[in-house]
Amino acid sequence: MKFAKYLTVFNLGIQNTFVYRWNYFLRALFGLIPLAGTVFLWRAIFHEHGGSLHGYDYGSMIYYYLLTILVANLVTPTEDEWQIASDIREGQINSFLTKPVNYLGYRFSIFLSGRLVFTAVTIVPIALIFFYFRNYITLPANVSTYFCAVISLLMAAFIQFFITYTLAMMAFWILEISTIVFIVYSFEYFLGGQMFPIDIMPAGVQAVMKWLPFYYELFCPIAIFLERLRGPELAQTLAIQTGWLCLTWATAQTMWNRGLGHYQAVGG
Repeated sequence: MKFAKYLTVFNLGIQNTFVYRWNYFLRALFGLIPLAGTVFLWRAIFHEHGGSLHGYDYGSMIYYYLLTILVANLVTPTEDEWQIASDIREGQINSFLTKPVNYLGYRFSIFLSGRLVFTAVTIVPIALIFFYFRNYITLPANVSTYFCAVISLLMAAFIQFFITYTLAMMAFWILEISTIVFIVYSFEYFLGGQMFPIDIMPAGVQAVMKWLPFYYELFCPIAIFLERLRGPELAQTLAIQTGWLCLTWATAQTMWNRGLGHYQAVGG
């Protein structure tokens, strides 16, 4: 019975999100434009370095960026933080306080529906760009690699959602959360592997970054799929990612409880 109500929210989320399908399609299409600049940049870099950089050649680097596009489309929230903050500022959460609906579960259902529609709408341009660079694509040989990569991908989606949810909870205390959101997203972009692969950094820097949540939001599942993490290192990475999943969930719950207490105290 509890699952059924969130399934209904999920279905409603699909219907509402599908209205913006052309916005998603154009966003994904124009989001591929930076890939062209990336191709020319790394071609020049590999030409300068003689064709190899920390275990990457030109083809594997292009493949890495193709995977970042795919994974980002699968796990990255789209405007969820602004919608949650709007619910708080405009008092829409009052309706959830009198209903047997968990707001975190409600928002997660909306997040899943949004990811499903976004992926369905954008899969065509992404598939075309993968086909264009098909000569650089090398699939893993081990079935266990696919399993570990999928598990890591799911945890990455949860972590990204919980961080987004936690940031949105700041709306209980401050009117405008955009500054905080953009600061955190800047760290995510730089430290999460969207700008460059984390494992081309010096070993000391990598050791520090592996203890930050940003490492597990995008780079981790890609590195597993590319088989750049194996054996004990892979096990340690999945264990740390699981830890961050639990911690971000607990933080999201704590922020909701404290924010709700503040909201009710000031007469929300």
